[in-house]
Amino acid sequence: MSDHCSPTFSDLATRLGFSCEDAGGLVEVRNPLALENWTLPVLEFTIVLGAVLALVYAILRLRRHGDPTNLVLWFGATAFLFVIEPPIYFPATFGTEDYLGTMFAHNVFTVDFLWGRLPLYIVAIYPLMATIAFEIVRMLGVFRKYGVLLGAVCVGFVHHAFYEIFDQLGPQLRWWEWTLDNKVNLPFFDSVPLPSVVVFAALWPMSLALCVQFFVGRHVDAGRRFSGLQLVWRTVVIGLTASVGVFVLPLPATVFGMGSDTVRGFLYAAELAVLSVVAVVVLARQWSHLRQEPSDAPGYRNGFAQWYAVVYLAVMAVLWMSALPDFFGAVDGMTTNGDPVGNLWYTIACFAVAILCVAATFTVPRGQSKDGGEPVSGESAVTQPA
Repeated sequence: MSDHCSPTFSDLATRLGFSCEDAGGLVEVRNPLALENWTLPVLEFTIVLGAVLALVYAILRLRRHGDPTNLVLWFGATAFLFVIEPPIYFPATFGTEDYLGTMFAHNVFTVDFLWGRLPLYIVAIYPLMATIAFEIVRMLGVFRKYGVLLGAVCVGFVHHAFYEIFDQLGPQLRWWEWTLDNKVNLPFFDSVPLPSVVVFAALWPMSLALCVQFFVGRHVDAGRRFSGLQLVWRTVVIGLTASVGVFVLPLPATVFGMGSDTVRGFLYAAELAVLSVVAVVVLARQWSHLRQEPSDAPGYRNGFAQWYAVVYLAVMAVLWMSALPDFFGAVDGMTTNGDPVGNLWYTIACFAVAILCVAATFTVPRGQSKDGGEPVSGESAVTQPA
C-alpha cells in the first residue's frame, strides 16, 4: 500500500531492513527464521503465548468463579490499543499528520497487520502486560485496602517496571525505530522518548486499571454479577475512557511544557516520580501489613500471572545479556551497527522492582477470599444477580 508510505516511514523501514512498499496487506505471515535477527521471534513467541494464556485464564476465571474482571481487563486493553494505535500508524489518514507525524516504525515480525505497521505481538503485549501488573497489585490486596485510585497508581508503577525492561532494549535489537526529530517524541531518555517512558509505560496502564476497577472490579469484589451485555458495554466504555485518560494524565507536561523540551521533560519526569513514590509507599506498607497481620491477607492468588511474570523476566534477561557486548562497545550511544542503546542502569532498577513485586506475591500469607479473588480452597466466589 504505497500511498501510506510517507518518506519518514519509508526511511525508518529501510533502516530496519524491510521495504515499506513491499510490506504486505491487512495480514502478512513471514518465516520466523528469516527475520532481522533471532531475538524477534523469541520476543514474539513469549508475548503472544503469554497473552493467549492470560485470555484462557480470564475465561476460566469467569466460568469457575463468576469473576469477569480479568476478561474485561484483557479486552479493555485490546480496545484501548485499537483506539490509540491506528492514528499513530496512519497520521495522514486520521488527520493527525500535523500533530503526530510519523513517530516510529515497528520492524516486521512473523505475523503483521496493516501493511507492516502492527505486529501481532504488539496486539498481545497490551493485555499481557496489563494482566501481569493488575494481578500483582490485586494479589497484594491494594485495591481492597487503599481504593481504586491508589490501586491504579500501583498498577501503573508495576507496569512501568516490566515495560521499560522491554522498552529500553527494543531500539538496539531493531524491534522498532523512533523518529529522532519528531517533536512529539522529545525529549529522549537515551534511546527512548521520555513521553513513552512515562505515558505508555506508566500512565496508560494506570488509566486502564482505574477504569477496570471502577466499572467492574469493585462491583465484583462486592458480590455483584454482570450479564453478558453489561460486560460488553462496560468493556467498550473502559477502552474509550482509558484512552481519554492517556490525554488527560500527562496534561501538565504537554500544556506547560509546550514551548520547551527541557521543561516538558522535567514535568514528565516529575509526574513519574510522584507516581513512583506514592506506589512504593503503598506497596511497601501493604506488603508489610500483610506479613504482620496474616488474617487480613486476600485469598486471591493468580498462579498464571506470578509464573508468567517470572518467564517474561527470564526471557528478557537472556535478551539483554545477548545485547550487552554491543551495548558496551557502543560509542556516543550508538553500537557499531548504528543502533541506539538504552539506559542499562534504569533497566537494572526496573528489573529489581519487577522481581521484588513478583516475590511479594509469593511471600504474603494466604487468607480467606475477601475481594472476589480466587479462594485458596477452590470454592466459587460468592456473587449475586445485579
